[in-house]
Amino acid sequence: MGRVRRRPGPWNEVDFVAISVLRKPIFGSWETGMSIVRPFKALRPRKSLVDRVASPPYDVVDRAEAKAMAAGNPISFLHVAKAEIDFPDEVPPDGEQVYLKARANLRRMLDAGVFRKEETPCLYIYRQQMGAHRQYGVVAAVPVEAYESGMIRKHELTLKEKEEDRTCHIDTVGAQTGLVFLTYRQDPAIDGIVGSVVGRDPEYDFRAADEVGHTVWVISDREEIALIREVFRKVETLYIADGHHRAAAASTVARRRKKRNPDHRGDEEYNFFMAAIFPHDQLKIMDYNRVVKDLNGLSVTAFLDRVEERFVVREGGEAKSPEAPHSFGMYLQGKWYLLETREMPDPEKDIIGSLDVSILQEQLLGPVLAIGDPRTDHRIRFVGGARGMRELERLVDSEGHAVAFALHPTTIGELMAVADRGRIMPPKSTWFEPKLRGGIFIHCLEDF
Repeated sequence: MGRVRRRPGPWNEVDFVAISVLRKPIFGSWETGMSIVRPFKALRPRKSLVDRVASPPYDVVDRAEAKAMAAGNPISFLHVAKAEIDFPDEVPPDGEQVYLKARANLRRMLDAGVFRKEETPCLYIYRQQMGAHRQYGVVAAVPVEAYESGMIRKHELTLKEKEEDRTCHIDTVGAQTGLVFLTYRQDPAIDGIVGSVVGRDPEYDFRAADEVGHTVWVISDREEIALIREVFRKVETLYIADGHHRAAAASTVARRRKKRNPDHRGDEEYNFFMAAIFPHDQLKIMDYNRVVKDLNGLSVTAFLDRVEERFVVREGGEAKSPEAPHSFGMYLQGKWYLLETREMPDPEKDIIGSLDVSILQEQLLGPVLAIGDPRTDHRIRFVGGARGMRELERLVDSEGHAVAFALHPTTIGELMAVADRGRIMPPKSTWFEPKLRGGIFIHCLEDF
């Protein structure tokens, strides 16, 4: 047992007691008596190159945007995470040659000395800063078994083709190149340890092109790692905030590699996936808005009449995300409207139906605009709140869309409540900002 005094950090200074008491394992067969967080030998960029290597996640930029971002920069991690940018546009992004190119690009960067691998397994503290907002997460390897057992809970369905794309990418490259974004209910002991670490000089500290700051501290001391693993022992549940496809793909890769390995032991790196784990009270969920191509054959007047059957409609709203839940901004023919829900489902009886994304879908998008399945209907487009209300106006005014809807952000409490009940949110319910930068950490499944 040791008493540790936190150094000044992002939280109020507190003392905490780290109690070295063995607890029961969180779940059955995985490493009895071990913590949910596991250090790993990350492949990381050289300090002087990290700002050139680090890139947005593969799934928040399209092919054209990624090509433009990586132009003139052969060490941009987009050449690994989104290797289709190195092929003509007619080459599909999910072909074997693309995955092989991703592996070759990673090897090229390794041979050029862009990346180095840790000599010993480490944990990491990853801070992101967007404006005044800061969030501090622990980067670690977590067991696939925790995901499969439900200890790591999800709130979204995955699309088969997207899951298979990441599965093939991970398996061919031989590494997990993107972090899964996890959260847990805030714990003062974990806060205390993180606060003591961030008082030191960081390994990385840079600002990306979008003005988001990224700072990383490396934890290599064995006693400190043991302490962090110990305090994470009492975390009973982790929640996927972002990265459902990456987590599902890691699970599939683990099963495939286990089947191919006659000497499988259970401690191979493919049994774990790389995650950044943040406390729930530091996360920022932004609005996730909708734009629809047409009015389902209705005139503007007829459309507004149909909307008024289900909502109180006020003309002259402002171009901003609604300030309260169960109200919606609507942009139509150059005007903003405020829609207020007439009938509100009881969240105790229907937690899914009470979500704003469900209300909009069930009361307007479905019955009025005939958007039956927003996961597959090509008439609807989803716009993350980071792009702002002006993007909604632009899509309607200049890009041929008919109407846009601005939503109040889903809360982290709603996300956890849905996951705890084993339910699934409607598609595109949450948009987390800032996004985890790609290329800062790589989890190798085989020797490089």
